[in-house]
Amino acid sequence: MTLEEIRALVADEFTATDARIESSLGSDVVLVNQLGHYIVNSGGKRLRPLVVLLSAGALGGKIEQAPSLAAIIELIHTATLLHDDVVDASDLRRGRKTANALFGNEASVLVGDFIYSRCFQMMVGLGDMRVMDILAETTNRVAAGEVLQLMNCHDPDTSVEAYYQVIRDKTAILFSAATRLPAVAGGCEQDLEQALADYGMHLGIAFQLIDDLLDYDSDADTLGKNIGDDLAEGKPTLPLILAMEKGSTAQRDMIRQAIREGGLEHMDEIVSTVRSTGALT
Repeated sequence: MTLEEIRALVADEFTATDARIESSLGSDVVLVNQLGHYIVNSGGKRLRPLVVLLSAGALGGKIEQAPSLAAIIELIHTATLLHDDVVDASDLRRGRKTANALFGNEASVLVGDFIYSRCFQMMVGLGDMRVMDILAETTNRVAAGEVLQLMNCHDPDTSVEAYYQVIRDKTAILFSAATRLPAVAGGCEQDLEQALADYGMHLGIAFQLIDDLLDYDSDADTLGKNIGDDLAEGKPTLPLILAMEKGSTAQRDMIRQAIREGGLEHMDEIVSTVRSTGALT
């Protein structure tokens, strides 16, 4: 099935989710409206809210809270994007200028904070303490994952396990919440709730693995960001870690230097090394 065909399975719920996202960004502060709507409508596929709605559909009955849960998940993700792009000094996302490139770092950070706080207002509105607990824990782990990734930057000795810890916390935990929350809201048994949470975790890990792989096996138009951004920021992602393990001493030294210093001086040689060592397979 294509993504459009999958989305059609929950078309009505998706429309309701979009409406909640749009209404949540309302503020008396003009810049909040402008920047918030820019980032939310910047061409993303909204995979995380889609996962929420599909998980709810897989449970059979109608879960009234599903569109609100989907909106909250997407807004948490949106806030992390605003903060990430400032930290990474990114100027391109999804083929468009990042919010920080257009509005400035200060505005992006502060509007990201506004969106986070609005998410918690929406959580309170649901009136479900378990939902609030899961979302609070999820948001905390996402932030911790971002800090851990920052600590790993420019460290060529980052282990595979340290890399996986980053992507579990930074990316996969939000997918896990997306699949789990409909089961919580629907009053499902613990075994089913845990199975959905595990599925979301594995889905999120796979998503991030592919995203990191594409940084060395795609192009800017397809990827929606500049090729080599991870390397330029000194991020030791799995393709680089594996290429260092499998490559020659000269190749390993070249990658280690690139991670330590950042930049794209040897990008072509590193891409060739990543591919020739089988680090993408």
